[in-house]
Amino acid sequence: MGEVIYWVHQSVDGFIEGPKREFDWPAMGDELSAYSIGLSERAGAFVYGRRVWEMMSSYWPQVESISDHPHDLAFAPIWRRTPKVVVSRTLVAADHGARVIGGGDLAAELAEVRAGLDGDLLVTGGTGAATALAALGLVDEYRVIVHPVVLGGGKQVLPDLARQELRLVETRPFDGRAVLLRYERA
Repeated sequence: MGEVIYWVHQSVDGFIEGPKREFDWPAMGDELSAYSIGLSERAGAFVYGRRVWEMMSSYWPQVESISDHPHDLAFAPIWRRTPKVVVSRTLVAADHGARVIGGGDLAAELAEVRAGLDGDLLVTGGTGAATALAALGLVDEYRVIVHPVVLGGGKQVLPDLARQELRLVETRPFDGRAVLLRYERA
């Protein structure tokens, strides 16, 4: 059974989006893009909260008509073929073959998903699903990419969680700009 990995981009001051919900600041240089693609290729499933799912499911199926960025074009086929799980208390179904969990016992539903997949569950992007999973002690690893920007407000990474001890297992710079902080539960 794979691990649950929270993969997130954040600002130096700890926000995943700016005060006006902007997400135009992460720079996907060649090194960071290659790392991200490699992590995604090894995932057994992508896990999203409802808000991130709505954004991802509207963008990736048609990305070739929207973007010519090399990272986007490399990730699109991975996104299409990788199983997807949406954590939501309000959705009952999702398109693109995604499975919706979170309407009942989230820990039990996630355990069932994990048992049926090979590879890690990559919780990507937002804070809702990641916070719910972390509060239940279900996140095994945190991979935080810190970008060289101060946003001065916005949506905080993992808000309102009780204290959890983590162990630093890796740091790595990318493209002379961003830094990976990789932690495991202590």
